[in-house]
Amino acid sequence: MDSDAVRGVGRRRLFGWGGLAAAGAVAGGMPLVGARIAHADPAPTDSYGDDRIPGDTLPGGAYDRYVAGLAAEGRFSGVVLLSHRGRTVLSRSYGMADSEKGIPHREDTAFSLSSAGKPFHAVAVLQLAQRGRLRLSDTVGTHLTGFAEDIAGQVTIHHLLSGTSGLDSPDEDVRRVFHSREEVREYYERRARQARLVGVPGTPGTGHAEAEVTIAALIVEAVAGTTYWDYVEENIFERCGMTGSAFRTRPQWLTDPHIAHPYMELADGSVVDALRDLDQGSGSPYTRGKNPGRAFIDAPGDGGFATAPDLVRFARALTDGTVLDRPWADVLFGAKIPRGRTSFGAYGLAVGIVNGQWEYQRAGGNPGVGANWSVYPYTGWVAVTLINRDSDNLADILRQQTQAITGAAPSGGAGG
Repeated sequence: MDSDAVRGVGRRRLFGWGGLAAAGAVAGGMPLVGARIAHADPAPTDSYGDDRIPGDTLPGGAYDRYVAGLAAEGRFSGVVLLSHRGRTVLSRSYGMADSEKGIPHREDTAFSLSSAGKPFHAVAVLQLAQRGRLRLSDTVGTHLTGFAEDIAGQVTIHHLLSGTSGLDSPDEDVRRVFHSREEVREYYERRARQARLVGVPGTPGTGHAEAEVTIAALIVEAVAGTTYWDYVEENIFERCGMTGSAFRTRPQWLTDPHIAHPYMELADGSVVDALRDLDQGSGSPYTRGKNPGRAFIDAPGDGGFATAPDLVRFARALTDGTVLDRPWADVLFGAKIPRGRTSFGAYGLAVGIVNGQWEYQRAGGNPGVGANWSVYPYTGWVAVTLINRDSDNLADILRQQTQAITGAAPSGGAGG
């Protein structure tokens, strides 16, 4: 699981509950690999919104020039995509997915999502609630055994999804190298059962504790009768047409040319391919010693791999009834916990009011990993940023993105 720490003044405001961890500076030259303007999925009919395309979002506009400038300076490696009502307005790919093999990024390169994949578990739970298989008011003990009495009897599914459970988890062994799906699941289930109730359920916390995410995933497994990973791939990825998305294993991450490798900065400033150097750990003070390649597969309830177009498909599917009936989508996005004057926590998401419109946002990060997807439902925009090098720039990129789409001054975003 990734840390919620973010380097730099104002980053907690930007990401807040979105939960980005980024470390270090970007190294190496990253030439423009490919750029295209294309029509993606057919745009659904919306009853709201503005069909104007702001000039800052277009190829050659302010946002495009900003990201291109970072890439030219060797400070950005990844993919950015802006989509309006299902149609691609801007798509840019910079840098290398695998430097050793000379494989450049493309629009269909899959990236590790880290915490940007946490909303998948919230959607899975709401799907089961929609089918009458569980209630958000159910306690942990309704579906799972073996938890401490206070957790089993007091913590509800709503508390888990909203980050208000009051749970705390023991410190993680960040140097452990996993070797199977079964080992990963057993480790995180055991940690979830070691969680302690340190707060009052229902009281706003600072974000998602690891135990909240794992327990929610375990409830999905108990109710659905399958693994969390298989449930999400079948009921979310396949439904949305996310053909480039999956819960990849380390061997797949290492060898598949369509998956971006994580380039991690060490304490001495050098950069390594984390997958090929499992004995090395991040030099950042926020993620010191961590290496995302040590996980065999992402923890239940977290992570996953996705392409930028797939995240656009997922975002659109959340609002058009593909994965959730519209009332249940409202439950997902509804502001639950105040995080600031115009920012709130939702179920696995940060939501905020930006220049008179909602922004739904989720960020994630690990050493060599950065991801964010944002939805602007009033105007039909979806924006995706995926990176594979330690970077100080993701927060600033997202500010520029928000300004280009909404016209708002780049002073924050859907954070708290």
